[in-house]
Amino acid sequence: MVVSADEKSQAKGEQAKGKVKEAVGRVVGNERLTAEGRADQAKGDARQAKEKVKDVFKH
Repeated sequence: MVVSADEKSQAKGEQAKGKVKEAVGRVVGNERLTAEGRADQAKGDARQAKEKVKDVFKH
């Protein structure tokens, strides 16, 4: 499914973006940026979990 692949790539993108934000936030000492990075990673994790559940029920 194209939609599922797109959702999975969005999840990976959110996770990667979050990791970068968190790392930059730590380097510059910006707690807000670090927290935003963690939040982005959590959104990506949630989206990925949702897609895994969809895959389980698809088969």
